[in-house]
Amino acid sequence: MEKIELNNGIEIPAVGIGTFTMSPEDAENVVYTALKNEYRLIDTANAYVNERAVGRAIKRSGVQRKEIFVSSKLWPTEYTNPNAVDETLERLGLDYIDMLFLHQPAGDWKAGYKQLEKAYKQGKIKTIAISNFEGKYIEELLNECEIVPQCIQVECHPYFSQTELRKITEPKDIKIMAWYPLGHGDKSLMKEPIFTHLAEKYSKSTAQIILKWHTQIQNIVIPGARSEEHIKQNIDLFDFELTKDEMQEIAKLDKNTRYYNGGEAELKQYAMWQPTYEKR
Repeated sequence: MEKIELNNGIEIPAVGIGTFTMSPEDAENVVYTALKNEYRLIDTANAYVNERAVGRAIKRSGVQRKEIFVSSKLWPTEYTNPNAVDETLERLGLDYIDMLFLHQPAGDWKAGYKQLEKAYKQGKIKTIAISNFEGKYIEELLNECEIVPQCIQVECHPYFSQTELRKITEPKDIKIMAWYPLGHGDKSLMKEPIFTHLAEKYSKSTAQIILKWHTQIQNIVIPGARSEEHIKQNIDLFDFELTKDEMQEIAKLDKNTRYYNGGEAELKQYAMWQPTYEKR
């Protein structure tokens, strides 16, 4: 597994498993299967309501804790809860979290970020991250924060490669973790001639070609596969390399087109919705 070095010197696996929209039962089975198939990056969140299941899978797997990179996210309603980090640790059943995000730039996110900085200094989290903080939000955060985040999780795929955001993140060496890395399953993206050609050339699937593109531009990817076949395929990326010319051809696909277009009204809703955490 290739790793990517973050701006504080910690390394993160380039490919992991995401658990968005997974029930606790599904999340436990998927994470367990992923760990048995050499995955070492697991992504969850308060809002996914499956953190306990992720923790159970980690214990079941028998993989040493130090080998696993776990990321989770504080939900906006937790930003002003002084026990939010400890409660997240308790649900996961862990002594520390490798990466903890603010999930949305909603509510009192400045208080939330101060929580992350405090937990980072205490060793409860190893890296600080933000999710969906684009435009004015990341600019304001970087102007005010004491510790520069190590990672930002945003929508990113060949149709939307986050060109403008990179102008802000690259000088600070803030790595991008991509959600919707395969374009939300858009068949038109998956069937782009460049991907079908490269899939045939390298004896890979078009999904594998797209994921390889991500890793070669230093994106971290967390596709949420459920079947063991797809779980295995999504990590089978490191026995080939796309050429410079091929990468340039893929770059031409960027249309600055998102699949998700939430606005300020949704951010206000995020600030009010409270997850009902699983009890076991």
